[in-house]
Amino acid sequence: MVVIAMVAPGVAPAQQGGIFTGSSDVGKAQAGNTVFDAATGVYRVTGGGADMWGAADAFHFSWVQVSGDAALTADVHFPAGPLAPLEKAVLVIRQSLEPGAAYADNAIHGDGHITLQYRVTAGGPTADVTLPQRGATRLRIERLGDKFTASTAGADGKFTPFSTQTIVLTGPVYVGIGVCAHDAAGVATVSFSNVAIEHR
Repeated sequence: MVVIAMVAPGVAPAQQGGIFTGSSDVGKAQAGNTVFDAATGVYRVTGGGADMWGAADAFHFSWVQVSGDAALTADVHFPAGPLAPLEKAVLVIRQSLEPGAAYADNAIHGDGHITLQYRVTAGGPTADVTLPQRGATRLRIERLGDKFTASTAGADGKFTPFSTQTIVLTGPVYVGIGVCAHDAAGVATVSFSNVAIEHR
């Protein structure tokens, strides 16, 4: 069975199936959607947006609100064929659905490089830390208090952290997966499998 959740920009309706309860276009982006295949547990996320960077983001986001510490893990699969080098598939924890919200994410790009991206204050600049190696496809973003850690796993399945940053988020936060096309006029589609949220 395949469940499709399509939304208008800025709208976050409940999503049927899977672990996420909402699916939204954040910022100025072409309309995206999330397709959840209950038989395989795979989420196909289509998102637009010029970038997740600077003072505001634009992407499609499937999310659930979580209180307290949590870790999100997933395997990320880009489609075959040429990709925009900076299109992004992200595992993200955000303060809100506003484009300029404070957040941290573990982002894998179309050219294979992986970064911990983060915005410490709403409407402030985005910074990042790049993992030197490429080739990982299994990612984790973890929150423990105000500490946010990005990790990747190799063939043995063991996660290795590559950066931890301090970001103060309050109350329930939005935890989920997203896609940014790095193209204001286009969209990109990425698949996420083995998606799990662990509450700490």
